[in-house]
Amino acid sequence: MQRIEAVVFDWGGVLIDNPASPLMDYCARTFGVSVQQYTQAHDRHGEAFQKGWITEETFWQRVCGDLSRPLPRADSLWGQAFRAVYRPRAEVSALAGRLHGRGYKTALLSNTEAPAMKFFLELGPPMFDAAVFSCAEGVCKPQREIYEIAGRELATPADRCILIDDRFAFVEGAWNAGMKGVVYESVAQVRRELAALGVETE
Repeated sequence: MQRIEAVVFDWGGVLIDNPASPLMDYCARTFGVSVQQYTQAHDRHGEAFQKGWITEETFWQRVCGDLSRPLPRADSLWGQAFRAVYRPRAEVSALAGRLHGRGYKTALLSNTEAPAMKFFLELGPPMFDAAVFSCAEGVCKPQREIYEIAGRELATPADRCILIDDRFAFVEGAWNAGMKGVVYESVAQVRRELAALGVETE
């Protein structure tokens, strides 16, 4: 078995509480519609926004057109909403920091939108050697290309990288790209699975 040299972390659902439902709630309240109504409109245009194919301005024009609501007043409603619902998991960040301190390369790999990427870059967490965002690359997990981009950013062969993600489909995408993968359930469970792969977490 090849020695693991790099550990790649998902953001929402691993490093932070999954923001998806709170974001839908926040935006639905902002527009005065039901969560179901907002989610349906969001889902029609969210993939293009997440892949960086459209700007936030265009995204809201389309969503508000579907909802028959005026455009938001905020310069970046998505950025405002993301900051409002952001809940970091200190124990996962600590794990990433320990791995980095032990000489493992570490990276973030996230399907996310440009305003959220901007927020991450403002935070500038020091434990990551690279950060790969779907909105900057034009592709999303589980597309093979985004895992290959992460490997190149880390200058590490795929079979020496491992992805930690809370969604099985995205871990499966990592497997298909030649990486190892762990489906996140808890920090303790991730430590056990990393240890089984020879990764020193303590």
